This record gives sequence, C-alpha cells and structure tokens, in this order.
Amino acid sequence: MKLLLVEDDPALQTSLVRALTRLGWAVEVCADGASAVAHWRQCAPDVVLLDLSLPGLDGLKVLAQARQSGLSTPVLILTARGTVGDRVQGLNAGADDYLPKPFDLDELEARVRALHRRQPDVQGAFSASVSSVPSGNAGLRYEKDSGAIYFQNQVLELTPRELALLKALLVRPGHAVSKERLFELVFPGQDQVQYEAIEVVVYRLRKKLSPTGATLMTLRGLGYLLKVPAP
Repeated sequence: MKLLLVEDDPALQTSLVRALTRLGWAVEVCADGASAVAHWRQCAPDVVLLDLSLPGLDGLKVLAQARQSGLSTPVLILTARGTVGDRVQGLNAGADDYLPKPFDLDELEARVRALHRRQPDVQGAFSASVSSVPSGNAGLRYEKDSGAIYFQNQVLELTPRELALLKALLVRPGHAVSKERLFELVFPGQDQVQYEAIEVVVYRLRKKLSPTGATLMTLRGLGYLLKVPAP
C-alpha cells in the first residue's frame, strides 16, 4: 500500500513515517498545502492522510481542489480540530474518515486498512489505464490513473461514496448489484453507519446521472441496476 501523508509538523511526520513503514507501507510526505494536490496526482497513493492546518493552503481547500479535479483517493483527515462542526465540514468536503489528534497508532492502522479495502473489488474490474464500459455506455468513461469517471470528456463531480457506488454498477451495467454488496463497497468497515444510508447515496447519484441519460434503477428484492441508453 502507498500512502501520502500531508502534514507540516516535522516530529509527527517522522514518527508516522517510521510507524507506517514498519507495517510494510510506502509513505510519501508533503509538508504544505500549496503543493499537496500536485504531489497527490504525481504519486497516485492508495490512501491520503491529510492534516487540516497546513501552510500555503488549508487542508479543507486542498481536499476540495483534489475532488474537483477528479482525484478520488480515500482520505483520512488527521487534525487537532476535534469539534463536531469541523468533522462535518471535512466529510462534506469529500473526506472519507476523520481521526482527531492525539490518536492511537493501532486505530490509525485499522482506519487506513478499512479505507483501502473499499478500492480493490471495484477497481480490479478496470485493468486498463483508460477503460470504458461496454457499448451503450451513455458516454461514461472510467480513467484508472486519476480514479475519475468522465461523461463526454468532462469529469463527473461525485463524492467518494457516489464514485464507489457508480464504479460498482459500471462493472456490470444492466445487471443488478445487491444492496448488501453495494453497502460493503460504499461504507467499508463502518459498522456504525445505518444500512439505509446507501439509499441516500443512490438518491444523490441518480440525480447527478440524469444529464448523462443513464438511469439508476431500484429492483425490489434484488438491489440496484445501472441502465444505459442504446448506442
């Protein structure tokens, strides 16, 4: 696993790199927000550990820029800002999880592994650098390098959960995917999330897919199916 650590505290940088490297993970480090997005795109990490209080550019702005540019890597926010408001703000900006400082290294490891597990099952179905779903794909295209999905060469602005859901459906367009399976991919290892939360993600993705001509259908008792118009 390759991680990108965006953290400006030299002491914390050193201790985290040492601890994470001992787990067998490769760790890239960036110490300022201004260059974080470029570093992120260049090193193509599996998970990003992002501090919020960064020189040059605030972590929330870094995250917003990354998501707007199509970078869908799972993000774990590490910050001393521990209020509920800060957490909600980070999650709304596109973060996948939030760990307030100080934190336990065992918990950090568990959360990183949980975020990493959300990727392989879906991404493994897209082996080429640039992949398109089968004919009649409504102009939807998945680009592996950036992790983004395009419609007519424009990046679809999706949250990480919406992106995980769409990727799972794009693996087999026209075939139903069970609600249980989608929940596992969209909310991996998040036992505290209510099962019905997948319905909220489906609702939001359905609205965003409307301009593409693709339809996200609910099949009672079976799950969800992505229907694309004929070419």
